Amino acid sequence: MAGHGTEEHPHGADRLCEAGDRVYSRAVRRGRVPRRDAEPVPCLLELALLHPDPDDMDWLVPTSPQEVMTRLLRGLYDEVSASQRRMGSAVAAFEWYAGLGGPAPAPVAGEGAAIRVLDGASRIQAALDQATDACTTEVLTVQPGGIRREHELSEGLHRALALRGRGVRMRDLYNHVARHGQGLLNYLELMGDTVEARTLDEVVDRLMLFDRTVAFIPANADRTMALELRHPALIAYLVTVFERLWRLAIPLTAPLPDTRIEGISHREQSIAALLAEGHQDAVIAERLGISVRTCRAHIARLSETLGAASRTQLGVRIAQVGLDGHLPEVAAPVIVPGRGSPTVR
Repeated sequence: MAGHGTEEHPHGADRLCEAGDRVYSRAVRRGRVPRRDAEPVPCLLELALLHPDPDDMDWLVPTSPQEVMTRLLRGLYDEVSASQRRMGSAVAAFEWYAGLGGPAPAPVAGEGAAIRVLDGASRIQAALDQATDACTTEVLTVQPGGIRREHELSEGLHRALALRGRGVRMRDLYNHVARHGQGLLNYLELMGDTVEARTLDEVVDRLMLFDRTVAFIPANADRTMALELRHPALIAYLVTVFERLWRLAIPLTAPLPDTRIEGISHREQSIAALLAEGHQDAVIAERLGISVRTCRAHIARLSETLGAASRTQLGVRIAQVGLDGHLPEVAAPVIVPGRGSPTVR
């Protein structure tokens, strides 16, 4: 909002402006405040003193005073000699705020909030960088979508290189279509045996897991918000999902299995199975990481190969040859154009 930006009253979290002090105090006392209450004080969001409530995005919840104080002191310790008075100010300020909310639960070592909403690309990147710096053993990722573009791969390259330098192992899951991107092949060549990649027809939405202690997933469709998860039960669940997908996936260095049906590619087999489930073209394209135009081109080729003159007839043909994921009960003759007599499949 004009006239209320942080540029007009620059300050740190240890010396809030009067309006920010009132809103943050209210949030600590009550546990949350309506988002509209924070509109006149954007500094609270800029300083990450308030963040969206995971259960209701129209409300904001306060970052605990103890956590804010810890974050402040972490940076101040690097400048102890020049920052003694500011450090004392930060401690005094947040000891008072902490009293507003009653006794705080005993913190778990190395653990922050169980679920934190990260609003905006800069906060998401900062949280990922922090998790990367703390990671010592393993990173698991799921990367949905199609062919990985060079700029998408380069965005996280600094984190990947830092992890490789510390001997951290990485395992990545992609859609099969990602195999056709030169950018991904170049990235994997650069990373060497530090990264192991596998592919599936379909994967879940984007996921990043660091040392099986913290995970990041999208919080909205356009991925401008993310959830940082630290609850042990949630982490265990996500690790289980990843491991089961990993066992089903095919190593990037191995070829995709033959469909064993003449004239039908692996991708067309996947499309056929999704068509049999009743999905529309746009949904199929999104799940397989291809464009709608490409998806429709495959459907047209599938129809031609199976001799289907309509969408309904295509569904019948798919079931007859077992492309719906089930073996046909009775081998039925399928007429393949350009091949003469009917062929039994």
